[in-house]
Amino acid sequence: MRAIEITRFGSPEVLAETTRPAPVPGPGEVLVRVSASGVNRPDVMQRRGIYPPPPGVSDLPGLEVAGTLAAGDADELARAA
Repeated sequence: MRAIEITRFGSPEVLAETTRPAPVPGPGEVLVRVSASGVNRPDVMQRRGIYPPPPGVSDLPGLEVAGTLAAGDADELARAA
């Protein structure tokens, strides 16, 4: 998958396009094919190095996304919520 990653802490210039393996959703998870992603304050703080991502979550910025279901069971996810 194509993604934007934080190559080091700093200004917006530290963001770079990269290619990573496509994630595989586990039980109670879905995979979203992202069409649009917002940048919010935690993303900016993470890029600057003052807001580490919580353990076990993606290190990629983009907490807000919109897209289509690519894999996983949306009904299972709704039941788990």
